[in-house]
Amino acid sequence: MILIGQYDSSFVRRVGIALRLYGLTFEHRPWSVFSDAARIRPLSPLMRVPVLVLDDLDVLVDSHLILAHLESAVPAERSLWPAAEPDRHRAFRVAGLATGLADKGVSLFYERVLHKEISALWADRCRSQISGALAMLEEDRAERQSAWWFGDAIGHADVAVACAIRHTTEALPDVVAMQDYPELRAHCERLEALPVFREISQPFIPPA
Repeated sequence: MILIGQYDSSFVRRVGIALRLYGLTFEHRPWSVFSDAARIRPLSPLMRVPVLVLDDLDVLVDSHLILAHLESAVPAERSLWPAAEPDRHRAFRVAGLATGLADKGVSLFYERVLHKEISALWADRCRSQISGALAMLEEDRAERQSAWWFGDAIGHADVAVACAIRHTTEALPDVVAMQDYPELRAHCERLEALPVFREISQPFIPPA
């Protein structure tokens, strides 16, 4: 398989880390949707990453759908979702909050960088959504007693939160103050120290 996209995207990074955790081999092509647009467009006309080219050369886009496909391709014992309820749907909720947080971070960053006149209404809305998601995740993490969000092994909820917060704090350092979220900060520091997180990593690079 071939994973396309830069690891400073929380969505691309999340897929790359999952591939490693699943034990699946892949080639990484760190193409940018800006400087490598001509190479990405034939595979992803929406110009979105991650893009995953499968062994049969079919192409998947959208990180949620890519991860759903990968989850279906590995044995149940290698799943990165809790097997039993209610933890299973609770993990979906945490991952959904994290990816929504990441999406709002991207929206706010582009609003600031790509528009000459920033919409104060939209920027305030994004900031409110980011802080609301962080507050809810902080409260949820504080209720957990284990090293991982659910159970005794790393899962998609853990990865989604760490990737989203890494990108958002680097892209919007004046918006997110992690000292206000000590449980999330400790969680992210623990994950970022793991070998797979150090390998699948890239400092945030603003578009030229």
